[in-house]
Amino acid sequence: MSAATAELFLASSDSEIEACFEAFSALRPHVKREQFLSLVRRQERESYRILAVRADGLIPCVGGFRLAHFLAWGKVLYIDDLSTVPEARGRGYASAALQWLTAHARSLKCDAVHLDSGYARHAAHRLYLNSGFRLSSHHFSLELSAS
Repeated sequence: MSAATAELFLASSDSEIEACFEAFSALRPHVKREQFLSLVRRQERESYRILAVRADGLIPCVGGFRLAHFLAWGKVLYIDDLSTVPEARGRGYASAALQWLTAHARSLKCDAVHLDSGYARHAAHRLYLNSGFRLSSHHFSLELSAS
């Protein structure tokens, strides 16, 4: 199945969210299945939502996103996670999800769509650049967990 015939929807029920685990796991392997639903539910309290792409009864691609307001950028749809299971890559699912997310941001009158991407994720970077995104900053982080 291709992205052209896939169904895109906002996952909301426990079973819909749990069906997204494999796609998330491809990007976030440190998240355990038994934690996944509670972590998503906690993030939902901060406006997080999951866009799921369903094809042949499976969820090969997901987009986790939230709305936020920034002094720097205004109202933004921020994409936390955009992930496709390895065996379904190259079929246009992530591109379809990105198009849906961008259209959703426009419908919500957002000023921009933002995301961060791992430094070595070159295939993802090609998708973002081909979709009109531009490299606009470096993202820095400082881990605060106890060693």
